[in-house]
Amino acid sequence: MTAADKTCHVLVLDDDATFVSILARALRRRGHRVSEALNVEAALLLAAQDAPDLAVVDLKIAQESGLDAVPALLERNAAMRILILTGYSSIATAVAAIKLGAWDYACKPLDADEILQKLGLGEAAAPAPMSAIPDQPLSVERLEWEHIQRVLAENAGNISATARSLGMHRRTLQRKLLKRPVRQ
Repeated sequence: MTAADKTCHVLVLDDDATFVSILARALRRRGHRVSEALNVEAALLLAAQDAPDLAVVDLKIAQESGLDAVPALLERNAAMRILILTGYSSIATAVAAIKLGAWDYACKPLDADEILQKLGLGEAAAPAPMSAIPDQPLSVERLEWEHIQRVLAENAGNISATARSLGMHRRTLQRKLLKRPVRQ
């Protein structure tokens, strides 16, 4: 698949039915075939019937993780480009996504053209995955958020174990996790 190959089969996986519907409609208007899924199981069934070329996968899908879908989707089509979208980005989840085989990782909101560009199909499509690292250093608050996310990932999402590792009270950690991540 090259940037010149404009027509693709795209799988959109997100638990937000409105987002899935709007993105699917926008991608269809751009000439792509689109499969829509609201959970990982449905996405894998659709991919088994007709393996997509591209996939747009939300990181948090109800009680599931979109990261769980990445290896299974790549089994259906090893050349599939998978974009992980999230409203709660962290370096730990970005690294995990790329290690699992995702093409790129991006923060919501993105429009259809930005999504296609991230997947290598836009007007100014970059040939390689992952965006450049910004010049401005992260704030102390953002670094704290990133560190908490990394330790949480190391503890497989266990809040009590993470709180012990960080030397903080579990309820304090829970309050920090309920807040939206600090902007960079």
